[in-house]
Amino acid sequence: MGLGKMTTFIDIIEPRKVKDESGFITVQDVILASVRAYKEMRHGTRVWANRAAFSKATVLFRFRKIDNLKIDTSHVIVCGTGRYRIFSVEDVKNRGMYMEVLCDEDKISGAI
Repeated sequence: MGLGKMTTFIDIIEPRKVKDESGFITVQDVILASVRAYKEMRHGTRVWANRAAFSKATVLFRFRKIDNLKIDTSHVIVCGTGRYRIFSVEDVKNRGMYMEVLCDEDKISGAI
């Protein structure tokens, strides 16, 4: 995966619950990292057909692994086209170089 294909700028966000002075709980987004990524929308290839068997993911992101950051399903990815909930995170070929994240658009929160 070369940098030439990583044309989408994304933010990896952790939603945190914060209690204000009045005692109300609000959710604030904390940006953990901002990186370039390769973005692939769901389409009719054999690879996506195999992925569809276990997930309702519609978007795939690939980006370089970020040292000292463990990404999991509680995090969210935000880019120029919307906000995406993470379904799975995988190290590509277990080499520790790239991460592959399967996501679905978060229609509840809407776009940024």
